[in-house]
Amino acid sequence: MVSATILLVTGIAWQNLTALTDGLTKQDLNLADAGEKPADGAIDILLVGMDSRTDSKGNPLPQNILNELQAGGTDDGGFNTDTLILLHIPNDSGKAYAVSFPRDSYVKIAGGFGRHKINSAYGFAKNQAAEKLKNSGKPAPEVEMESRKAGAKNLIETVQTLTGTTIDHYAEVNLVGFYDITKAVGGIDVCLNNKVRDSFSGANFPAGPQTIEGKNALAFVRQRHGLPLGDLDRVVRQQVFMAGLAKKMLSAGVLTDSTKRNDMIKAVSGAIVLDEGWDITKFALQMKDMTGGNMTFQTIPTGNPDLQTPEDGSAVEVIESEVRAFVKSLGKAPASSNPADPKFDKASVTVDVRNASGQPGLAGEVLQSLVAKGFTGGQTGNAEAMAKSVVRYGKNGEAGADAVQEALGGLKVEQDVNVPAGAVRVFLGSDYSGPGARGFAGSGVLALDGARQQPADPAAPQPISADGVRCVN
Repeated sequence: MVSATILLVTGIAWQNLTALTDGLTKQDLNLADAGEKPADGAIDILLVGMDSRTDSKGNPLPQNILNELQAGGTDDGGFNTDTLILLHIPNDSGKAYAVSFPRDSYVKIAGGFGRHKINSAYGFAKNQAAEKLKNSGKPAPEVEMESRKAGAKNLIETVQTLTGTTIDHYAEVNLVGFYDITKAVGGIDVCLNNKVRDSFSGANFPAGPQTIEGKNALAFVRQRHGLPLGDLDRVVRQQVFMAGLAKKMLSAGVLTDSTKRNDMIKAVSGAIVLDEGWDITKFALQMKDMTGGNMTFQTIPTGNPDLQTPEDGSAVEVIESEVRAFVKSLGKAPASSNPADPKFDKASVTVDVRNASGQPGLAGEVLQSLVAKGFTGGQTGNAEAMAKSVVRYGKNGEAGADAVQEALGGLKVEQDVNVPAGAVRVFLGSDYSGPGARGFAGSGVLALDGARQQPADPAAPQPISADGVRCVN
């Protein structure tokens, strides 16, 4: 999906644009034409990775291809949307934000299906539509494509409700399309902190930098078993992989190589489903000046990664108001915090610290620094990866939050109904460089020109490097 977008925004090979557009499958999803100035001030594109065993036109994938992908049989997988990304392009900002949704995010599903994991929104509506159409007398391929349309519409409505955005365009890719795209570019550079071996996904990789493609690339982005944070680590895997893919495509080696470029166009045109109203030529002209450094990858804010649900088992907690605020803030400077009252009694505040930076042990170090400054220590723990650090407080806890953010060198402060009255909870994002960080710092986002660049700590061992590619779990 990122490949398709970059092929369009680079403005290259216009003589091949017809070959790209003619092969795409289109669906009439009744989305508004974004135009040059969307009403809500941004172009929002929903990018979907489908865990289905069929191609973009509904035909079953050959078993030999499924065997190569280690994807089971044609009846496996269903229509779960295991990769969900909102590509948010604010007007006049010159930047784009690719926002990931963990597949297990527990949200309200549109269509009256109740609260479930977000990756089920498509399947619920598709199956319902297929059941209604099965005795209609329509040919099976027509029933398949109509029910898929219902699934896509329900997923779009679910994401719009969750984020408060208006989806302008929709793009969908399947397993075999991903496979072909990675082979077309000659592989993607990635890096792992430790070696992994997982029979479920087929992932079997050594530690350190490596180049992967085809079935290995699919295993890399699909693995969640055996990772410290499960699905949340998988989201980080997908983000660094997309950053590497975009970086590779924007390099001269792919864009100027006619064979690779043609292979890429063939892979994209045969695997992508778009909304019918998307004038991709117009879109390409609008975005042709965008460069790799102007696209960044982030993740929606989440809570408990092991939320127990009535029907869906363990899920990822999501607070809709936080997601809407997060999306609305993309591209905008964070709100400033109020100065702390110098007479405030720090011992009256119990502070919890959540590590959302990916740096082991950071929460404990930061909590110790706060206790040393007179605050009462609460609990530490891990949280879903966040780009920006934030101090959240409960009812009547603003004064304490101001004191905490000031003690940590100045952080964004916001109220959270899930924090107990009078308490304060600190979320340490990848940008954190205050007390207790021991030199940890970063840009807060994954950019296409490399991973979060962190100043070296002379006392720490040198991290594994792959020419700027960030090493992940």
